[in-house]
Amino acid sequence: MLLNLGGPDSLKAVQPFLFNLFADPAIISAPAPIRYPLAALISVTRGKMARANYAKMGGASPLGPGTQAQAEALEAILADRLDGMVKVFVAMRYWRPDSAETARAVAAFAPDEVILLPLYPQYSTTTTASSVKAWMKAYRGPGQVRSVCCYPLQAGLVEAHASAIEKAWEQAGRPDGLRLLFSAHGLPEQVIEKGDPYQVQVEALAEAVAARLGDRWPWRVCYQSRVGPLKWLGPTTLDCIEQAAADGLGVMITPIAFVSEHVETLVELDHDYAVVGKSLNIAHYIRVPALGVNQDFIEGLADLALGALNSEAAPRPGSAYVCPGRWGGCPAGADREGLGR
Repeated sequence: MLLNLGGPDSLKAVQPFLFNLFADPAIISAPAPIRYPLAALISVTRGKMARANYAKMGGASPLGPGTQAQAEALEAILADRLDGMVKVFVAMRYWRPDSAETARAVAAFAPDEVILLPLYPQYSTTTTASSVKAWMKAYRGPGQVRSVCCYPLQAGLVEAHASAIEKAWEQAGRPDGLRLLFSAHGLPEQVIEKGDPYQVQVEALAEAVAARLGDRWPWRVCYQSRVGPLKWLGPTTLDCIEQAAADGLGVMITPIAFVSEHVETLVELDHDYAVVGKSLNIAHYIRVPALGVNQDFIEGLADLALGALNSEAAPRPGSAYVCPGRWGGCPAGADREGLGR
């Protein structure tokens, strides 16, 4: 089971997609009588701008087809390793196919084992936890359910990011004078303060990729996609672009927490921030593609799935990371010290 956020498949779907997103208690923690009217208001007020962004991408999010392509690539690898006894499904948190729809399909398939594999390498209560909770609520079929928690240091993931960065640099003509920016979707600081391990896992992955690259470029972790009045994680990606320009450097931006292309990469990075870079006369603006069906990444997902299948531990099977003890929001290792295993 590949778990992902989903995205609107038409411009008409944008407003209901936004409602589903903001109605999730993992996103807005207010009680339902407050949360639902607020989600309806936000989906209306943000709908026009969001539709304009999706229009730039042809009228729909590419996340659905992209996730299906990842599922097909993963199924091919697992079928080879397991003599064909496997099927990979997709469940989207905020759009179709949602957990209820996919749960019915999986129940009809009647598996012996169900492996939940979130397409969020870094665990967050706002992504992985929400998606797993929705699935567990919906699924009533047979088979033992196991869940991969997180995998920010998984070898295939690290290699996939490093090779994608090297390829983008090569295709840009191997320019000098760059700062490598690892851009991740931001979160309100209050989410992290409650014990969510997302930030520490993002930064651990960035450090591992930089080490794999041999610290070839100076680098920074930054955060994008802020909405609302709360204080969010920083520095922002925009701030880092402006600082690079001030330092006389170009930027190479890689989406370190996104494994598929969607509105935050194709509009925010490719258009909005690129326009800012151009206005600042930045020397180079290189955007590294999301991983998609990168072979190392898909092989890594297969390793995680098989690790979960062969593990009796729950909810930790397949995890390639154990959070420091202070991150109480992490189900895989809140009582463990150290960063990796």
